[in-house]
Amino acid sequence: MSELETSIRKALDGVKDPEIGRPITELDMVESIDITADGVVTVNVLLTVAGCPLKQEIIDRVTGAVGPLSGVSSVRVQLGVMSEDQRKGLKEKLRGPAKEIRFNRADSLTRVFAIASGKGGVGKSSVTANLAVALAKRGFAVGVIDADVYGHSIPRMLNATTPPTMVEGLIMPPVNHGVKVISMLPFKPGGVMQAVAFRGPMLHRSLEQFLSDVWWGDLDFLLLDLPPGTGDIAISTAQLLPQAELLVVTTPQIAAAEVAVRAGMLSGQTNQRLAGVIENMSAVNCPHCGEPINMFGGGGGQFVADALSKELGKDVKLLGRIPFDVRLRESGDSGEPLVISEPSAPASEVIFEIADQLANKPRGLVGRPLQVAPA
Repeated sequence: MSELETSIRKALDGVKDPEIGRPITELDMVESIDITADGVVTVNVLLTVAGCPLKQEIIDRVTGAVGPLSGVSSVRVQLGVMSEDQRKGLKEKLRGPAKEIRFNRADSLTRVFAIASGKGGVGKSSVTANLAVALAKRGFAVGVIDADVYGHSIPRMLNATTPPTMVEGLIMPPVNHGVKVISMLPFKPGGVMQAVAFRGPMLHRSLEQFLSDVWWGDLDFLLLDLPPGTGDIAISTAQLLPQAELLVVTTPQIAAAEVAVRAGMLSGQTNQRLAGVIENMSAVNCPHCGEPINMFGGGGGQFVADALSKELGKDVKLLGRIPFDVRLRESGDSGEPLVISEPSAPASEVIFEIADQLANKPRGLVGRPLQVAPA
């Protein structure tokens, strides 16, 4: 191997596949490197699938890494496609020989938050989407599972509606705003309007597939947008992800807060940790006089935190009150979360504060194997 080829391979070690997030050399995507006497370099790259949606980005990354090297006059990237055996090898390299939920492994460093509510209409999905992007903007690797199989809305809110890439049954989720997203949407032939008619076992299987068949990579945070209430998905989440921490979202209205308490009380039966309570649609200052307007009542978030603390015998904190802002809804419809479009808005600032609190919380041991044995 020539000195120049050694330099080229070293440069390619720093080129990561945009979907998988690992070096293309580690993934055996670099088939060969050809160098002419006048310094023209041809890098033959194997794509996982022929219709890879990010092939131009791979070309740009390879060209950008190899082009500046001394002795290289120009770079050409030739694209091929992995064989079935090569894809199977890639799948085993990523997931291992056995199918598993990697978040449950003893060496997993991913914090998992299941975001719950007692009833619909409290803005739980908006909170989830903005919280995920806020964490990503803080430099964390973040994934979101829209676990509301019937009422999935996260893809629109994060503008992550591109179908995932499939590699031998391994699902590469779409990424937008720095967040990996999976939902039921790409698995419905009829698109967004098609209803999902699943009973309990199918719901459980869907969630299990989102956890084990999706290539999440090395996440710092995984957020699950749960459906309202304490039904099948909430129970399946506790079974499949025993280390998941619950975040309860409510509005200030006491009638909504009472229902939210029930969602939090599930943690007492499933032995999950309660990470805290978030109050959405809190008081907003009048644009004319500056006085706070309690459009949806007041005190609901603190009521939920106090009630859960008393009933569970644990200190459950109110992490923040997100003021009502019509732009939070508008940004969800447009696919550009408020923390991106209006990062200095009062609602965005509270969401960033909540994200910082979650990021600074110590990692608990609930549901995790301790790898110890009696002497």
